[in-house]
Amino acid sequence: MTDAPAGPHWLYEEGIGESRAALVRSGRILEAQIEPDDARARAGGVHGGRLIRTLIQRKRGIARLDSGELVLIEPIPPKVAEGAAVRVEILREAISEPGMEEEREKLAKGRIALPGVQGGPGPSLYQRIVATGLPIVACPAHEADRLEAAGWSELIAEATTGEVGREDAALRIFPTPAMTLIDVDGSLPPAQLGPKGAKLAAQAIRRMGIAGSIGIDLPTMNNKDERLVAAAQIDKYLPLPFERTAVNGFGFVQIIRKRERPSLIELLRGDPVRAAAMAALRAAERFEGGQGAAGAMTLTVSPAVARAIRAQPDWLKLLERRRGGAVTLAADETMQTGSHHAH
Repeated sequence: MTDAPAGPHWLYEEGIGESRAALVRSGRILEAQIEPDDARARAGGVHGGRLIRTLIQRKRGIARLDSGELVLIEPIPPKVAEGAAVRVEILREAISEPGMEEEREKLAKGRIALPGVQGGPGPSLYQRIVATGLPIVACPAHEADRLEAAGWSELIAEATTGEVGREDAALRIFPTPAMTLIDVDGSLPPAQLGPKGAKLAAQAIRRMGIAGSIGIDLPTMNNKDERLVAAAQIDKYLPLPFERTAVNGFGFVQIIRKRERPSLIELLRGDPVRAAAMAALRAAERFEGGQGAAGAMTLTVSPAVARAIRAQPDWLKLLERRRGGAVTLAADETMQTGSHHAH
């Protein structure tokens, strides 16, 4: 195993069912992304399709891509009528929308592509991290788990629960259809909790890829100088581009970041069973300390996760090929969705 670069670098893992990347500095994750291996259109892609419904004349409609995926289109050019063939540029990928009695999916958002724009899929996760110009370290399963050493499981737990920090300063993160709300609480005095909570929030927003409209509820601070110090922490730890308001007298600040794809929170909470299946397959691939030991193994998961894995037979085939041995999938009624056991 080669040594990792001393400066900021990407860790990239081409997992089973999804790819993972984490920007790491000084051994800790600064930001992370997960890209499921599915057929959904990626941001930046241009796809053929057909306008199937007009919602608001010349302003909004729905197109069906050739893949079958539905995309919300804004605006609709005057000469494009229902039923017309169109080329759609994807601006934002489909996102699971929390906060309802039942989870529902917010359609991908796009626009009619300009003439001459080349068609094709949007850039993959790997292509996006290459474009940053930073070094990339591959993380195959037969080597030591660099992602885990940088705090991958901790990050996944934070995104799943929405809880970040400790007793002195902690965050609770609530995704809603309108915005992501971050509540800051802790035992520190407000003058100290405000800046520390703002720093934690900025770091969590970056780590989890939270975008769109974000509201941070800091403690009420006594004077403007304290509020300015808290705001400065956001500017220091959250990279541009973003826009924000000032911290108001009640400690509330709003941030706007360009939204192109789901955050880790939306991915993991949008389909908990799939997320659990990905975690189980990752653990099975690295079973026996990541030494790549060949031979038969059994992966035990909850019944719901077992069904999800069996519905994608290529996942188990790839796991067996990478391990070099047969894999038996077992379902245990007593196990919770997020639990798994390899032996």
